[in-house]
This record gives sequence, structure tokens and C-alpha cells, in this order.
Amino acid sequence: MTARRTRRAKRSKDRLRKGVYILPSLFTVGNIFCGFFSLVQTTRGRLESAAIFILIAILADNLDGRIARLTRTTSAFGEEYDSLADVVSFGAAPALLAFQWGLWQKPRLGMAVAFLFLVAGSIRLARFNSTPHDEPFFKGLPIPGGAAAIALLILISPTPVSHVAFLPIVVVFVLGLALLMVSNLPYPSFKQVNLRRKWPATTLFLIAVLFSLLTFVPTHVLAILLATYILSAPFLVLTGKLRHPGDREDAKHGAGDQTSTSSEDGYTDEPE
Repeated sequence: MTARRTRRAKRSKDRLRKGVYILPSLFTVGNIFCGFFSLVQTTRGRLESAAIFILIAILADNLDGRIARLTRTTSAFGEEYDSLADVVSFGAAPALLAFQWGLWQKPRLGMAVAFLFLVAGSIRLARFNSTPHDEPFFKGLPIPGGAAAIALLILISPTPVSHVAFLPIVVVFVLGLALLMVSNLPYPSFKQVNLRRKWPATTLFLIAVLFSLLTFVPTHVLAILLATYILSAPFLVLTGKLRHPGDREDAKHGAGDQTSTSSEDGYTDEPE
């Protein structure tokens, strides 16, 4: 009798585990659906709706990863599937949206610029999958950030660009996002933010102020926050307050050379 109960409990646990693995994949499917629906809405000329679905896809993309980590259901399949979904939602969808909004006046140039954004996003995803995920900084602008920048721009100014004089601005904007994605600029990942430690009381008040502003002008507030994040890495690198990832690697190699030299001289290295 006890053995039968043990077998039943094991089967129930296995079924539950399989169901839990499906849970984060459901959000990934939702991510793909939002990206596909954004493409459909763009072809119909409903640019605002297309931009909103890109933002919803970003939310689904964040939830599937967090749920997988919380339920301990992370897998290689989930990571690859999530990347494929991101190519659709944050690569193809915003690229077509940017073309239909402001790059359509010069079709050949517009297609080239939109294609470069798509390729840069796919390179960004491939590079992310091939590097450790526990670093405090991302190398290059994350692809959801580039997609969100295009989506928020359309939501702020939903009317398609009709004057050819504004075409260079749109080209520089889209190409700038593409270059930031394939760059080596360090962007904070916020993975080391400790929500369990004590924070000043003013932090809670600032969060309340942010929520109050979101109730009045949510699109503009989100655009300002995103612009601050996108420009933070170039600003900090240019001002010297944050080292370039390559500089950190050089510093590590230099430290290794010094260590080997000190060992040869008979000195013992101790942590500082």
C-alpha cells in the first residue's frame, strides 16, 4: 500500500513538473503572438496598435524568464525558443514598423536601414546566448530596448512622416539603435539590485511619484526613462565614469602579468 502511494506521488510530481515547464513557454508563445500581431497591424496601417503589441511582447518576454527562474524550469530549449521569439517581436516587428512610419519615402534606403536594425538585433541575441548571463552589465543595448524605443516613438507621434526633410532624422535614429545593439558599450542589467535590503524611505516616495506621472503621461514618462537608459552607457564611457568592457579585460590581463612576475620574484600575492 505504501509503495503504491509512493508511485502515485511520484507520477503526480512528474506531471506537475511537466506542467510547470510549459508555464514559461506559454509566455514565450504570447511573446511571438504579440510580435506577429504587431506585424499584421503594421501592414494594415494601424501603427499605434502595432507599437502597443511590441510593448506587451516586452512584458511577456520579461515574465517568461522570471517565471522560469522562480519555478526552476530554465532549460536550453527555453532559452533558444525565447531568442527565436525575440527575433520576431523585437527584430522584425519594430523594423517593419519603422519602415512604415518614417522610412517608406525612400523604399530602397528604408528597407536597407530596417534590415540593418533586424540584423543587429539578431546579432545581439546570438552574442547574448553565447556569453555568461551572470555579468552585472550587458554588452550592447538589449534588443527589447531598441524595439521599445521605436514603439514609444510611434506612440508619441503616431502620424507617419510625410515630409522628406525628416527622413535623415529617422535614418539616424534607427541606425543609431542598431549600432548600440552591436556595440560593446556596457548597459546595466539590474541583476544585482537587492530588493531585500533596506532602502531609504525617500525611495518609496520617488516610486510613488513615478507611478503618479505614469497615470498622466505614461508614454512620455516611459520614453524619458528609456532614453536615459539608452544614453547612460555612452555618457558614462565618454565621461570616464565607467570603463569600457575591453578596458576591464585589459586590466585583468595586466593584473595576470603582474601576478606571474611577482611569483617569479618570490613575492606572495594576497587579496587587497
